[in-house]
Amino acid sequence: MPSVAIAIFPGVQALDVAGPVDVFAEANLFIDGKDRYEVKLLAVDSKPLRASNGITFVADETFDDKRTRFDLALMAGGPALPESIPEGRLTQWLANVASQCKRYGSICTGAFALGHAGLLDGRNVTTHWQHAQQLATQFPKARVDFDRIYLRDDRLVTSAGVTAGIDLALALVTEDHGPQTALKVAKRLVVFSQRQGGQSQFSPYLTAPADETSPVARVQAHVMANIRQNFTVRQLAEVAGMSARNFARIFVQETSVTPHEFVERARMDAARQLLESSGAALKTIAYDCGFGTADRMRIVFTKRIGATPKQYRERFRHD
Repeated sequence: MPSVAIAIFPGVQALDVAGPVDVFAEANLFIDGKDRYEVKLLAVDSKPLRASNGITFVADETFDDKRTRFDLALMAGGPALPESIPEGRLTQWLANVASQCKRYGSICTGAFALGHAGLLDGRNVTTHWQHAQQLATQFPKARVDFDRIYLRDDRLVTSAGVTAGIDLALALVTEDHGPQTALKVAKRLVVFSQRQGGQSQFSPYLTAPADETSPVARVQAHVMANIRQNFTVRQLAEVAGMSARNFARIFVQETSVTPHEFVERARMDAARQLLESSGAALKTIAYDCGFGTADRMRIVFTKRIGATPKQYRERFRHD
């Protein structure tokens, strides 16, 4: 039977564990006996440990057990993981098991534990949108994608935050047993078999600058207050009171995006709010948010989140 190991620890995010476990358990209903998944939870010891939401998990095996060959090994995440250093036995187990697994990876902030185990260097990875920049800063040799639900880089698999572990597990079931089996599992769990778009459709697109009185913050506020207008770097530089060249450099330094990228993200953010909360015509929203035309808005939406404005509204509209 294909063996799956999920590493857990005190303060683990319960859904990071339960989501993938349920996917593999449901998949077993549609798979022949010899191909069914055997899922084990592993921890430092076999004592009950509390997840971040207060429920209790008990590991099936410990990191000290001799077994290090699994078909798949996953590191679950937890709210405190980005700010802490994992227990040494956990880090060592990850390093050992990764060298012998067919596939290994992380769910949500579990990517930080992989980083401490030296498993992210030179690899394409993702994590929860809220911690992606921190992961990139803490492990600069990793190539962090800020807007993926899950990501595969050879044997390494990583997922975005919390429920994205379900998406990752479904993708792995698809690899192993085909899309029809994954679709059956998704229907049983009442989830999408493959979500369209990236994390940006679920996260605030814009982040505030550290200093709200800085020239960059002044420019950001100006863009948001005048989102219908067209902007050039020179015009924005005038708002900041800088030369165009110096402004562009400082803006990227403080925000990690170009002025053009920020403006497009700001338009997306404004449009998303209107699509979610109003019944305005798409051409009206496009004009009010500075896209100019509905066609241009559709191109940007499709590029950024893999869904058209119409599809986005159908999924997220609330009255």
